[in-house]
Amino acid sequence: MNTIDKYINKIIKGDCIENLKKLPDESVDLIFADPPYFMQTEGELHRTNGAKFQGVEDEWDKFSDYREYDEFCTAWLKECKRVMKKNSSIWVIGSFQNIYRIGYIMQNLGFWILNDVIWSKPNAVPNFGGTRFQNSHETLLWCTKNKNAKYIFNYKTMKHLNNGKQEKSVWNIGICIGNERIKDKEGKKVHSTQKPEKLLYNVIISSSRPGDIVLDPFFGTGTTGAMAKLTGRNYIGIEREEEYINVAQERIDRVKTIHDDISDLKLEIKPPKVPMEKLLKVKYLKEGQEVFNKYKEKIGTIENNGYINDGEDILSIHKMSAKHLGLSNNNGWDYFWINDNNQFIELNSLRYKFQNNFQN
Repeated sequence: MNTIDKYINKIIKGDCIENLKKLPDESVDLIFADPPYFMQTEGELHRTNGAKFQGVEDEWDKFSDYREYDEFCTAWLKECKRVMKKNSSIWVIGSFQNIYRIGYIMQNLGFWILNDVIWSKPNAVPNFGGTRFQNSHETLLWCTKNKNAKYIFNYKTMKHLNNGKQEKSVWNIGICIGNERIKDKEGKKVHSTQKPEKLLYNVIISSSRPGDIVLDPFFGTGTTGAMAKLTGRNYIGIEREEEYINVAQERIDRVKTIHDDISDLKLEIKPPKVPMEKLLKVKYLKEGQEVFNKYKEKIGTIENNGYINDGEDILSIHKMSAKHLGLSNNNGWDYFWINDNNQFIELNSLRYKFQNNFQN
């Protein structure tokens, strides 16, 4: 019986389609695919100073025509769909040369598109000839196997990483430069389309859980594997180029897993249900105590039943916070702050303190 265990945290050498066929049905939690773009570059590109620009000239990006490319993409996407678990998701990245063809194929295969995410490159390569707009973005399609899949989306974690604001579908991330760009002994970049670690970090953190299996059928120099290991996930890579495999393995071996609130998704855990009255009863709060917003502006005082009195109304923490934000409803635990022994702390932190001291 074929099991996934023997492939976990391994790089499989060879053709992506043939090796995808070796993986059992519904065995992976997340896929990131960075397939050939079929860029069809002709002639040499030169920088403004006359030096040759090292673009994508690799044999793996060459196809005879669109028909061959479409057949290739259909084949590997079918296998990806087969190995995806029922509620897993897949990210596919591409540029204007191929992403529309891939999106069409994915929809025809029954994938359900959740988002198209724009990777905006603040340091993108210029259009040296000045004949077109500077191509400063790529597109990622985030999809599930079908419309009814109950996929993972770590909303609170991504909001936290975006300074407390809902994460948008445009990610401003620079292309690989400096020490992040892997180069050979001659100083030439090893892989022409190496993706930045921050891009894969976002993908993995947003749509997987610790211990999940992340598959990359076009592994390259191993950015997916490095970020999977860093965040406490497992990886499976498929790559046919020996040079890329060697570089990827050395790179991953140097990575140390980090266990923190972000990687471990502590923000996604539902907070304990502790009413204001209990916090008053155990003297974590007291009647008449002042409450503030995060800007240290006084909002009101606490009543003996846990409600807030702002001098005009006496309302629950949720209704009072909504009132002062001009909203119809709001989570008061995330809005109010208190002065606790000369420390300005979130009201919400008292629920966890109560849980640790009285419910464990």
